[in-house]
Amino acid sequence: MSVTETTRPWRMRLGGPARLGAAALGVGLVVPLVVACLLEPDPHGRGTHQQLGLPPCSIVVLFGRPCPTCGMTTAWANVVRGRWTAAFRAHVGGTLLCLLDAVAVPWLLVSAMRGRWLGGAVPGVAGPWIAVVVGLVTLVEWLWRLCSA
Repeated sequence: MSVTETTRPWRMRLGGPARLGAAALGVGLVVPLVVACLLEPDPHGRGTHQQLGLPPCSIVVLFGRPCPTCGMTTAWANVVRGRWTAAFRAHVGGTLLCLLDAVAVPWLLVSAMRGRWLGGAVPGVAGPWIAVVVGLVTLVEWLWRLCSA
């Protein structure tokens, strides 16, 4: 390995398994976007998941309070339609996840095709930090909804 490859990991060529993994993940991340396109956002801000044959949220049914993910599917269905305000009202964390997904899909697929990370690899520490930030946003939003209801 050259000095450039050790100091700039995004310059490294992706081997066969890494390319296949990036492509598989990119294709897999298309699925929730397609599902979101097929669902009509519930005008109440939650309940869109029931169009998939899923039951109402058990937390809402049992306790009359939203769970941390209430509104997430509705947010995704609004994001794919460009309804940003409705998406953020439905679920801020879900909106962020959908946007991350929409960015990750082309990045992964193009990187897999090129055999190198497009625009540089996300540093190993970035993925966990992104998850922590989205998780904290979701938690804070949920607590806000619990306190304001």
